[in-house]
Amino acid sequence: MQDLTISVVQANLYWEDIRANLSNFEEKIWCLSGKTDLIILPEMFSTGFSMETQKLAEPMNHTTFKWMKQMAAQTGAVITGSYMVKEGTQFFNRLLWMRPDGSFETYDKRHLFRMVEEHRAFAAGNKRLVCEWKGWKIAPFICYDLRFPVWSRSVKNEPIDLMIYVANWPEKRAHSWNTLLQARAIENLSYVAGVNRVGEDGQQIHYSGDSAIIDPKGEQLYHQKEMEDIFTQVLSYEQLYIYRKSFPAHLDADDFKLL
Repeated sequence: MQDLTISVVQANLYWEDIRANLSNFEEKIWCLSGKTDLIILPEMFSTGFSMETQKLAEPMNHTTFKWMKQMAAQTGAVITGSYMVKEGTQFFNRLLWMRPDGSFETYDKRHLFRMVEEHRAFAAGNKRLVCEWKGWKIAPFICYDLRFPVWSRSVKNEPIDLMIYVANWPEKRAHSWNTLLQARAIENLSYVAGVNRVGEDGQQIHYSGDSAIIDPKGEQLYHQKEMEDIFTQVLSYEQLYIYRKSFPAHLDADDFKLL
């Protein structure tokens, strides 16, 4: 098994301005071309965490989809992040997992943040996504999903190697964000990457970022607060394998099925 190089992009977002955000991210990630395996963008990276679905949601194979396809091809890396998608009469906070060859998979946010009535604006997903890339098993999730450990839980016979949480997680709940990222890593013996935004959105909500990469022991390999940043980290599969072999807690995990 080879190591995996991942890049997290913590950025401020232009409120409800798709073209401005795509242009901004394009400038930020061009330097990653050929240098990384995976580029991770925040939740709703093209609009900010808005509920204006009628105005902002896009059909699949539209502007943001085509941009992600182009960026993946140019950088030679998988690029992932979520944005608003319209499908029939429904709207989804949808994460797109776009590979350099143009093939892709999607994950629709399962846990919708009712405190701002996200559950009224969007339809909830009902299926987890586990992608395989460079031999790694990777499960992407979206923001509020982080609070629900059963949804993230590895099964003992098929552990997840890397969990990703893309988010618009406000600064006033940053302690929960930082704590839960470490908890997900420890309980699953998995690497975890959490990618959040910074700045203030159109609702005057402040985001401190706190994007982080956590190793399977729960120790931070990277953490950045408040400022925009692009950070690349090599994840060691050998270290993951050795730790799981020496401390195989996953073999004692309870069996369960997601309904």
